[in-house]
Amino acid sequence: MTPETANPHRFGWRLTPARWAVAILALAAIALSVWQLEAERAGITIERVPGTGTTPATVYRLKDAPPAPVVLVLHGFAGSRPLMQASSLMLARAGYAAVAFDFEGHGRNPVPMSGDLASPEGTALLLMAETRRVTDAALAQPWADGRLAVLGHSMGSYIAVRQAPEDDRIAATVGIAASDDGVTANEPRNLLVVNGAWEGRLVADARSALQMADPAAELGQTVGDPAEGTGRRALLAPHVEHVGVIYAPTTLREARAWLDATFGRSSDGPVPQMGGWIVLLLAGIVALGWPLARLRDRTHAPRPVPLSRRRFLVAAALPALAVPLMLAPFETRFLPVLVADYLAVHFALYGALVLALLAWWGEVRWPGRAEAWRILVLAALVAFYGIGIFGLAMDRYVTSFYPIPVRGLIIAAMAAGTIPFMLSDALMVEGGRAPLWRSLTARGAFLVSLGLAVALDFERLFFLLIILPIVLVFFLLFGMMGGWVGRATARPAGAGLGLGLFLAWALGVTFPMFQAV
Repeated sequence: MTPETANPHRFGWRLTPARWAVAILALAAIALSVWQLEAERAGITIERVPGTGTTPATVYRLKDAPPAPVVLVLHGFAGSRPLMQASSLMLARAGYAAVAFDFEGHGRNPVPMSGDLASPEGTALLLMAETRRVTDAALAQPWADGRLAVLGHSMGSYIAVRQAPEDDRIAATVGIAASDDGVTANEPRNLLVVNGAWEGRLVADARSALQMADPAAELGQTVGDPAEGTGRRALLAPHVEHVGVIYAPTTLREARAWLDATFGRSSDGPVPQMGGWIVLLLAGIVALGWPLARLRDRTHAPRPVPLSRRRFLVAAALPALAVPLMLAPFETRFLPVLVADYLAVHFALYGALVLALLAWWGEVRWPGRAEAWRILVLAALVAFYGIGIFGLAMDRYVTSFYPIPVRGLIIAAMAAGTIPFMLSDALMVEGGRAPLWRSLTARGAFLVSLGLAVALDFERLFFLLIILPIVLVFFLLFGMMGGWVGRATARPAGAGLGLGLFLAWALGVTFPMFQAV
């Protein structure tokens, strides 16, 4: 029986002892992580806040607790409510009513961001108005006692620092990964700044925010008295960066103590330990992909023929240089999302050029019907694992991953670019069989290409710099998983198509929606 006439549904699972061991350890890591993360939510009421209009808002509070101070929890740029769960759960366990919401353009908020992103008085004013609407709705609930504080991360801290002087109901402000922009010697009152020790410029900003109130103060000292509304404190959470600082125990303990000092309350007990468990959970899901890659079609597919060194280098270098230059003169704004439209076109043209070169050299051939079916089945399995399994963990514990309907168009547009790109990438690295230097060269060339695009039009494409780390992590984690599938099945096209769809989904739900006015 030939591959073209074999039953396309004949699958088997062939595991070596090493793969069995990895499967067992990965499943144990997943189960233990989920158990620990769910334990952090036990006893906490998590429900929708009514009266917030189109803004999705959630309150975290102890079950059957008496009315308590409300703490608004503001996420950062490209974040959403789940990203701030550690803070929300910590506040709820301390007896506060933590109200987290998705800013316009983020998470499950259907309203795009708007205004002038380049002006502090542009988009920020609109986000401040949204914050006030959520504040009004939260303070009107029976679980609110009328007192109010705000805790924000990154962009959220930027909004919080500006909101507090405008709303005299706010008794304290906690800025996580905060800059000193907008901070004065007296405003906002009762300000706590906690930045990561690995955050570069923000280390100096933490010191500056403190020393505006007292030039002689050092990080870790408290100036003034939080009980009197004159407190200010700034410190660094050790061994963490811009995202890790959200989960750092130092951050959570300091925020709780600061709010307790402000409101005359006393809280104790451990703070949520979520960061490490989230990492273990996601690592377990990725690691499980190695043994699962052996769930394979029993029919044989020929191993891809490696490109010659010269052809490989041409296929890696030519699109990397040509695509940014070809797109530089053209306007690519056709989606209500920051730079996603450019990125989709960049992906599409880059992949098309590589595929065109491979076809010209006779390196790719259209498969027969049976083989095409096997490739599509494999692609569906890869996409399901990324979106359905990895995505489920992301959506519950990290950040919103399942989109509202309006984002379907964004995902479709991204897929038109990511699918040809990831297909070309899979063929370039021979389904994971190519030497490591080839994988590094092919994927590094694409990152260089995006960097060149930003350099050619920095003002318009600046936000691509935020996406670069996401693409790099995708290559490191899911490029590796694609290699496992490609080596196990000898069908790189299936892995490439599946990963292309997953990448489109991940980018489509991450990009903030933006509509210029």
